[in-house]
Amino acid sequence: MSEFPTADSIVEAHERISGYIHRTPVLTSRSLNALTGAELFFKCENMQRGGAFKARGAFNASLSLTPEERKNGIATHSSGNHATALSLAGQTLGVPAYVVMPSNSKKIKVASVQAFGGRITFCEPNLKAREETLAQVISETGAAFIPPYDDYRIIRGQATAAKELVEDIPGLERVIAPVGGGGLLAGTALSSRYFGKNIEVFAAEPEGANDAWKSMQAGCIVPSVNPDTFSDGLLTSLGTRNFPVIKELVQEIITVSDREIIAAMRLIWERLKIVAEPSSATVLAAVIKAPHHFSGKRTGLILSGGNVDLAETALWFNS
Repeated sequence: MSEFPTADSIVEAHERISGYIHRTPVLTSRSLNALTGAELFFKCENMQRGGAFKARGAFNASLSLTPEERKNGIATHSSGNHATALSLAGQTLGVPAYVVMPSNSKKIKVASVQAFGGRITFCEPNLKAREETLAQVISETGAAFIPPYDDYRIIRGQATAAKELVEDIPGLERVIAPVGGGGLLAGTALSSRYFGKNIEVFAAEPEGANDAWKSMQAGCIVPSVNPDTFSDGLLTSLGTRNFPVIKELVQEIITVSDREIIAAMRLIWERLKIVAEPSSATVLAAVIKAPHHFSGKRTGLILSGGNVDLAETALWFNS
């Protein structure tokens, strides 16, 4: 673990961003405890600024730049919550935020970026187009690149969510987070190791976008190809900096179907009385699907975000 972000660096990140983020609440539900046979603690990053955990990494990376480095703005490519988070960081810090978004991005995510003043450039919906368009934007503006997940500054920022969870809920035995690019999961694994005691870390991933599961089986990164899930926050391939942390510190990746995600999302909405997006609901779906890992255990679940298009929910819940 010598090359991984250190405990001190995560503490420093937390101190750096504490004035810019919410220390989100942890909710419980007796009925969900009874349903799963576990003692569940939901870390509500859906209540974070910008509606998702991504604000933590975006602020940490942006604040890690010197004023000179960020004077021309900050830039990224993202189809969703990172785009919103970077736009929020730019608005808060008084610098322009340039965001390259694929042309098929959800309308609610585009509107969220625009609401925080993000300057959007649309591109074709593939990684090559994103990267080429972003390179052109950076060349024209001189903005500093803030990656969505494959960056130690981002990992340290995302790690602060689990750090807070471990501090607020003593005696956790299990923690589970969603996995897409791996920034949140890597950060969660590091904080669980550094600040908890004998916590086993799990991940939840859609069956239709199970590249992280495949990567764990293969022992090397297996890229995501044509993912098929409505959990749009979990479509990306694992980052090269994230995978070694995940490979070493994560116990298992549990895959869940879209139908199981919908059922779990409905439970969260109905029992916790909060809005959670599909990516968030994967963690409860995984706990329900694999009870042998969590039964009788004090289990923390990272609810990663709550940015949903409410017009789509009738289709989800009636499917």
